[in-house]
Amino acid sequence: MLPEDAPGSLWPGLADESHSRWYVERFRQMAAHGQDLQGEARLVDTLAPRGARLLDAGCGPGRHGGYLAAQGHEVVGVDVDPLLIEAAREDHPDATWLVADLSRLDLAALGEDEPFDGAMLVGNVMDFVPPEHRPAVIARIAAHLRPDGFLVVGSRTAREYTPEDLDAALPDAGLVLEHRFSTFDLRPWQPGAAFCVSILRRQG
Repeated sequence: MLPEDAPGSLWPGLADESHSRWYVERFRQMAAHGQDLQGEARLVDTLAPRGARLLDAGCGPGRHGGYLAAQGHEVVGVDVDPLLIEAAREDHPDATWLVADLSRLDLAALGEDEPFDGAMLVGNVMDFVPPEHRPAVIARIAAHLRPDGFLVVGSRTAREYTPEDLDAALPDAGLVLEHRFSTFDLRPWQPGAAFCVSILRRQG
């Protein structure tokens, strides 16, 4: 969640580079102080086979994908913001980082034509995607998965993106809901929870 003192929003039009730089330095400082920033990535690591090919969708400066690369996975991270991708390349050189729009994602056109064993869409990325493009984001990520590949989606429920909105996008994306939790440490899902973690599976 973005704190109240965050500079103006980064995602709408990518107009404010100061937000990007603030965001990068904020997480670098948190990591330097030993804060745990990897709960989401640890869940993905648990779901993935060893040495999996993984997609970090909306990767930001790469904290999740970088962790997964350090665990021996082949990671491709994608974000629409070139400044965040620049930081990811600097801080986590063992993964591949690409600039792309998730709603039009076509990694084959960027030289990454192998499908993925799993993907993650976390960090409240969907808060900042215009509502009319959210189903396309889910569908384009799903299109890059192997049959039976997984997608972990984590998002707040109070910012106009509800679990019901996600569920409505699943049939057209060829995904099914496998598990749902209210936190990344797998607390049981309860309607009205402030956060939602969905584990989705691509149908064969």
